[in-house]
Amino acid sequence: MLVAEILKDKGNVVHTIPPGLSLAEACVELERLRVGALMVCQGDRVVGVLSERDVVRAVARHDQGGLARPVSDFMTAEVVFAGAAESVAVLMERMTDRRIRHLPVLIEGRLAGVISIGDVVKCQIAEATHEAESLRTYIAAG
Repeated sequence: MLVAEILKDKGNVVHTIPPGLSLAEACVELERLRVGALMVCQGDRVVGVLSERDVVRAVARHDQGGLARPVSDFMTAEVVFAGAAESVAVLMERMTDRRIRHLPVLIEGRLAGVISIGDVVKCQIAEATHEAESLRTYIAAG
């Protein structure tokens, strides 16, 4: 399955925040939206990703004082992207190798969605289930 197919099923809603937002305000957004990461955007450009992991590191290193600082101080600035034509297997490998759980998807240079590790696992389970059902049908017919 390809990234474009996952986005077609999942939708292309992307939750973004500006880099100047305080970490405390970003935490409120993470909770309100019930997501594990937010894309940090400057205009139309993705400049970072803020994940729950980034928040934990910020508080561990700076105590509560870190919550008043801007998201840009703690976001992951080296953003790893996915393309619409990439396969789930490629994404799984990239996410595992880089130890990341959210990949923003660019289509024609524009932010078109976000794929999470949960989306990838769900897709892999669906493909394995379909393959098993196909094999059962084939065996039963033969």
